Amino acid sequence: MSIPAYVKPTTVPLPEKGRRNVLITSALPYVNNEPHLGNIIGCVLSADAFARFSRLRGHNTLYISGTDEYGTTTETKALEEGVSCQALCDKYFALHRNVYELFQIDFDKFGRTTTPKQTEIAQDIFLKLHGNGHLQQQSMVQLFCETCQRFLADRYVEGICPHCKYEDARGDQCDACQKLLNASELIKPRCKLDGNRPINRESTHMFLDLPALTPELTAFVDKHSVDGKWSSNSIAVTRAWLKEGLKPRCITRDLKWGIPVPLEGFESKVLYVWFDAPIGYPSITANLTDDWAKWWKNPDNVQLYQFMGKDNVPFHTVIFPSSLLGTGEKWTLLHHLSTTEYLNYENGKFSKSRKTGVFGSNVRDTGIDISVWRYYLFANRPESQDSDFSWKEFITRNNTELLNNVGNFVNRVAKFVATPKYGGAVPEFDFAVHPADAAFVADINALLTQYIETLEAVKLRQGLQLAMAISARGNQYLQDNKLDNSLFAEDRARCDAVVGHALALVYLLSAVFYPYMPGTSAGILRQLNMPQPMLPETFTDALAPGHKLGKPEYLFKRIDEKLEDVFRAKYGGQKDANGADAAAAASPAKPAQSKRAAAKAAAAQDPLKLLAKVDPAKVTPRATELQDAVAKQGARVKELKTTGGDATATAEAVDALLKFKADLLAEVQAIIAADK
Repeated sequence: MSIPAYVKPTTVPLPEKGRRNVLITSALPYVNNEPHLGNIIGCVLSADAFARFSRLRGHNTLYISGTDEYGTTTETKALEEGVSCQALCDKYFALHRNVYELFQIDFDKFGRTTTPKQTEIAQDIFLKLHGNGHLQQQSMVQLFCETCQRFLADRYVEGICPHCKYEDARGDQCDACQKLLNASELIKPRCKLDGNRPINRESTHMFLDLPALTPELTAFVDKHSVDGKWSSNSIAVTRAWLKEGLKPRCITRDLKWGIPVPLEGFESKVLYVWFDAPIGYPSITANLTDDWAKWWKNPDNVQLYQFMGKDNVPFHTVIFPSSLLGTGEKWTLLHHLSTTEYLNYENGKFSKSRKTGVFGSNVRDTGIDISVWRYYLFANRPESQDSDFSWKEFITRNNTELLNNVGNFVNRVAKFVATPKYGGAVPEFDFAVHPADAAFVADINALLTQYIETLEAVKLRQGLQLAMAISARGNQYLQDNKLDNSLFAEDRARCDAVVGHALALVYLLSAVFYPYMPGTSAGILRQLNMPQPMLPETFTDALAPGHKLGKPEYLFKRIDEKLEDVFRAKYGGQKDANGADAAAAASPAKPAQSKRAAAKAAAAQDPLKLLAKVDPAKVTPRATELQDAVAKQGARVKELKTTGGDATATAEAVDALLKFKADLLAEVQAIIAADK
């Protein structure tokens, strides 16, 4: 029985009634750095596997992603590099696109947020929220730098703490006494960018009225988190926000690089990046097809799957859905949320400035096939807790799992059939008649059913384990039935049956590995001289007797174990004289000390102040991430304290903030140490 071939649509797929329509997005990366392996598995690669699986199951599938290009981060990075914001965006958009092409990410559209469609759709959503009474206008006193001619975000203001008189307090908090601050409270405030003293100036902003939208949002979360089987951590984060009570959220900023606010009197302001960034999903779709609304305003016929790192959860379960609900339109809302924890590097951190870790362009330089990289990242995907990249494990997995399991099985079968005994043709045989064959087929069907159910639930790492189990069962089948020249000579009919079943499994493997290693699937299909099959419900004899196979080839190559030290030396993580990992040494454990001593140490080494002195070209992606995390968590703590939030929640938020700050200090110190 043949399996239908998968044929990728030549036109943009649109939802169809009566079919399962699957809309997939991966979080939009900032255009301020090159993605490393953790960034890649965290969103785009994971979404790619599910999209490929969905297509092979015959679902009508659209996979959308792109770069997030507006906001303070872009302005700051452009200033550091001495280029325009647009030039910076163009540079990093091309860099990201090239890395994802290397990793064989099969987007239907990889776009960007700096487009007219983004402006059009974002402004339309904003105006509908405004027209429906879901926006509030509030005035705030902010510090304004007359030299820079810009309002200063808290992170760009320093001064004397009004409480303890520490001279380098930040605009959001004093590291010496730990008190939360407003930038306007600082004594002798100064602009972090040029050192000049800013002035107080009132600024009016628009706030999304989240309290008024809470009933609708809660109903959405109650239904979709169950129907879509959100992960427990995603539900916990979302519920925590709802339990604490949502507050109005400012969605405008006093910046130049962004989408203009479409209201009279707001001509100098732009939309806040975390309001407009998720709107990039529909706008990128709109740049693919004018019928974008058939995907994005079709909740009855479309299921939305979104992939991201854990830090992005509340923006996709609270802010973005609230923005869409507030328009009063029938938007396609989140169905399933797939999140990851952090992938670390050799017990330490990825660091561009320290040349520690593997970044996108490094992958090509290693000369190792991309299928091996994809396999390792999925096998080590940080689904429930942080995981670690290790060169030793990377090489071992290639040599023992890919080479000895998958590679051995496929090559053994292909080479045996390529001999004069079979002349490279599929023999005639009876499928699943012999007791050993029937048991083999039953085992494969059981594993195949588990595989499909597991991937439908977006359990990607477990799905790969099942794919490897299917291949391992093939190796066991060959061993149990002793496929060799003796079997061919002594029992030709039995040999034909074993070869036939083995070839059928090789063909099935081209489908089960397609989501994870499409290049490997292509290699299998070249040897079988067959098209890419859809993913069937059951294992069957899909190769016709007499079908001529292609030429055998090796799917994988052994990686010399000695290269472990070569790669560790080249990409960081090399051992020091005591055998300790340098990457781990770059983030030393801090000695126990009193809170008073810790406060003095923090006052002496403010991480944000130190980071400002670092050569921008040497600032690591991790430092940038931590800088943003400190700013966001600081705002969260400030909100809880100023609004009288739950004491336990506030204490937990403060602990999280202090942890972010400690991590940032360690990261900055490592950057400085590496530069000496």
